Amino acid sequence: YQRDMLSNSIYGCLEDLSKSGKNENMLKNAYIKFMCWLYYKFEGLVGRLGNNTVPKILYESDPKLPLGSYELLMLSILVNSGCDAVLLQQQGDSSYLKLDPPSHHSYPFEDAGLTAFPDNYGIARLRKDLQSDYENARLYGPMPQHDNCTNAWIGGRSVFEDVKMPIQSRGKDFSGLQKNFSENRDKFFFNCFCRINGVEDRLTYENELLTLYREIADTGRRIEVVDGEIPIPSTEEIAAVKRRNVYYNPELLLSDMAANLKGMANTELMRIAHKAFIDVMLPESKKSGISLNKLMNSCVYLISYIKRYIPKLFSGWKYPEVECFIHFGPCVNENEALFLKFLSRLPVDVLVLVPDLKGKCLLSDKSLYEENHGGSLSLSKFPRRTDGASIGTSAYYAERELDTLMYQDSGMYRNQQYGKADTISLKTMYEEIPILWKEEVKYRPGFSTSGDTVKIPVIFAKVSGVKDGNLSAYWNGIRELLKEEAFLITEAPHIDGLSPNPIKASAPSFLKRGKLFRDAIKNHRDYKYSFLRDEVQEHILDKLQLLLDQRLIKGTYENGTEYTIIATVLNMGKEIMRMLQKFDFTKKNPKLIYIVAGEKVLSLEDSIMAAFLNLTGFDIVFFVPTGYESIEKHFNSIIFDEHEAGEYMYDLKIPQLKAGTAGGGNWFENLFKGKLI
Repeated sequence: YQRDMLSNSIYGCLEDLSKSGKNENMLKNAYIKFMCWLYYKFEGLVGRLGNNTVPKILYESDPKLPLGSYELLMLSILVNSGCDAVLLQQQGDSSYLKLDPPSHHSYPFEDAGLTAFPDNYGIARLRKDLQSDYENARLYGPMPQHDNCTNAWIGGRSVFEDVKMPIQSRGKDFSGLQKNFSENRDKFFFNCFCRINGVEDRLTYENELLTLYREIADTGRRIEVVDGEIPIPSTEEIAAVKRRNVYYNPELLLSDMAANLKGMANTELMRIAHKAFIDVMLPESKKSGISLNKLMNSCVYLISYIKRYIPKLFSGWKYPEVECFIHFGPCVNENEALFLKFLSRLPVDVLVLVPDLKGKCLLSDKSLYEENHGGSLSLSKFPRRTDGASIGTSAYYAERELDTLMYQDSGMYRNQQYGKADTISLKTMYEEIPILWKEEVKYRPGFSTSGDTVKIPVIFAKVSGVKDGNLSAYWNGIRELLKEEAFLITEAPHIDGLSPNPIKASAPSFLKRGKLFRDAIKNHRDYKYSFLRDEVQEHILDKLQLLLDQRLIKGTYENGTEYTIIATVLNMGKEIMRMLQKFDFTKKNPKLIYIVAGEKVLSLEDSIMAAFLNLTGFDIVFFVPTGYESIEKHFNSIIFDEHEAGEYMYDLKIPQLKAGTAGGGNWFENLFKGKLI
């Protein structure tokens, strides 16, 4: 019966062609085309003719290769044999009407609501989407029995009240949810995903946080709080994430990474976590411009966070328990944001608190609910216990407001207002050095502030020769500069590379792939800067990293000089460190004067020290009366301002310039000459 239907349909078509004037050779050619197409294109279709399930043909027209007359006849033959056919005409039906003006073989589908086809629409895209759906289903694997109902149940109360709401009461009090969830409520867990910007009442805010923490903990729910940025994964955590060296497609990468979630004691929680991981990372894998390497790094960070916090939050978890995770402070990077979005799909309330309105939070998600208040409060840590807690008075907060008004974009700065600084070296005339030397940096050209960072204009200069050959004026000029509590060096080299340095042996362990391991440095037994303020320690390490990155010193990342740089910077004298400790980035900066009166040159370590101190904000002047190239040897380029001051002079004996310096003669000579030592 299939052969009868098909042969009758072919015969009818050929008969119509004959009646239209086609000769026998044309009919033979048409017949051969039809038979070839039936064999090579439609073999799987014709075997299903006459069944209850009607075979389908979806034909997509191509503007570059439009439908031909014989192709239209072939489709007509198949339709007359028992097939459904749809011709997809994305560019309109003008080309079709040239073949079949009266629409004899088909009829146009018309509807008042039809619009133009979307860009890139077509069978190829549909196949790709179907394949993608198939691959996604493989990625998800066995689905969990419970799904998240996030924020849909909250309403009318403050976020704090929603988070404290008993788990058994969630999703019952709202008619909108009752209709949708009454029959299937046991298939869901009800959690929050919220951010609160600002504070409603600064006087009661800390007490509200204490109450929130205590009431959640008293119910037996687990609660985890992170102050500020979530600590980045350690090397051990990263190494524990199982992965291949190379991936060629994101699907395999996500599948491998998700396998790290296996092994949880609770199978249902494992499936919920697996689904949440794919929900979060699958859209990331489809972002424009994302590389497989970047995607893998994001996955590694996320898996590391999951392995760190899931045991703390879900040890012994049972449905319908919902735990609590509080991120105190703005989310400052994408890896944190991914982890919080992941957590929001688990049975856990995720609460992001940003009491200081100056904080910029990067977290965004369609499920995130926000509550905004006009008050702002600078608070670095979440108060977990009442022991030792502090609460500000009205007068205290009024003073803080006045403080903000006075010192924000006003040109005035409070003590130690800024914790970060970048430097720019000033190009000056020789005569400007003593003028700028005495000025606070905020009055110098090029000074600016942005966010929490100051840009400091500094002096970094070499003065060659003696102006007019006048030694008395020359030394007195240096004495004037030393009145600004400068650190004075009168003999080169100041740091001998052969001197004992306890950091030197460990320096290679502090640097991996060009990045400092700050925790390893700070926890080292010979780390000598722990007495400094945290901001100062970070400033030192920031500029050490910058010194390495800029490769100012010859041999950096070529012959191991980078380890000498690390060892030298981490072993500088206590006096230099004290100068950095008291340095207020908006006031007078610390000074260094280095006099090279002989033929010796700076050591590698001296050059490292000078380049580093310049980056930290020191004013530095080298006085070289001989004009010799005694300081250039170890720099990759001339990074200081050069001044030819006057006549070169040799074999000079450095007089007493500052109490306790070399070259000052004995105490009797100084007393006789009227000098105070």
